[in-house]
Amino acid sequence: MSLLSVRNLVIDYPRTRALDGADLTLQPGESLGLVGESGSGKSTLGSAVGRLLPTTARRTDGEVLVAGEPVFELPAARLRHLRRKHLGFVFQDPIASLDPTMRVGAQLRLVLGRGGDVGFHLARVRLDDPRVPRAYPHQLSGGMAQRVAIAMAMATSPELLVADEPTAALDSQVREEVSNVVFSLAAEAGTGILWLSHDLPAVARRCDRVAVMYGGRVVESGPAREVLGDLAHPYTAALAGSAPAAAAHGVRLRPVPGRPPVLDGPSAGCAFAPRCPFAEERCEHERPVPVRVREQDVLCHRAGELELRVSQGDAVPEGAVSEGGVVPQDGAVSEVKA
Repeated sequence: MSLLSVRNLVIDYPRTRALDGADLTLQPGESLGLVGESGSGKSTLGSAVGRLLPTTARRTDGEVLVAGEPVFELPAARLRHLRRKHLGFVFQDPIASLDPTMRVGAQLRLVLGRGGDVGFHLARVRLDDPRVPRAYPHQLSGGMAQRVAIAMAMATSPELLVADEPTAALDSQVREEVSNVVFSLAAEAGTGILWLSHDLPAVARRCDRVAVMYGGRVVESGPAREVLGDLAHPYTAALAGSAPAAAAHGVRLRPVPGRPPVLDGPSAGCAFAPRCPFAEERCEHERPVPVRVREQDVLCHRAGELELRVSQGDAVPEGAVSEGGVVPQDGAVSEVKA
């Protein structure tokens, strides 16, 4: 049984459709990187996993199953149990995710319950300074606050950790250290990770699988080395070509042309069609269904036809993507930094 199963999920906000039939699966102990531009639906999907959406959000179709439990159908008590025992969350802004009125140690004790060893759990995230439990969140650096949030999220060894851009607000050195803490604790506990990120090389380096979102749908998914190495969807290729951290030295970056869509209802066809150099007439009015390309599931009418051309970087202007995409053909992951 899948640890996480998202099926045809549709989430609407007033005058905006955030998810337009999203599908996603994650197996126990697996790490899945969810990537895409801002506005693609990543954060909405991550919040939907724990039914943490704002009150203005409305689910109009689809379902989310966590460990077989239908998240949107659970009564309040059962939902609290699911969140407490099976789910952990780490958000982008660590200070905002902690209670500013409570000391760090008191917040961690609320998670652990009576008898919990606060010092042990802080030491697991490399915070063994005795002053930390007595500090308020605003007295910590961003990296320290994020480690506290990770300690709280992992204290109960959840089956699934949802991490929404947890290192985006940190500098590069601290970002790497915090990522190491998350993935090492998850491996130790057998926790599955849903990692929402813009950092394609980091996702390629750390995650087992990758799902690429666009227009509220997962347009490509599969093993990380396949999705980010042998690109099969034009949007994945364009996204890789615009990522500074994935670019070879001397290569001029080209942004994805046009703007992401703002949907107010179901997309009539492929949402990427207005920006896609390979779009044809049917892309405008016929929604693509998943097509199997190598080990990837791809939402593209021309996926099979374009497989070779996309994997060679032809989905974006010449020079924007080197052959092999984010993960070079020799199997080595790019270490080029922004």
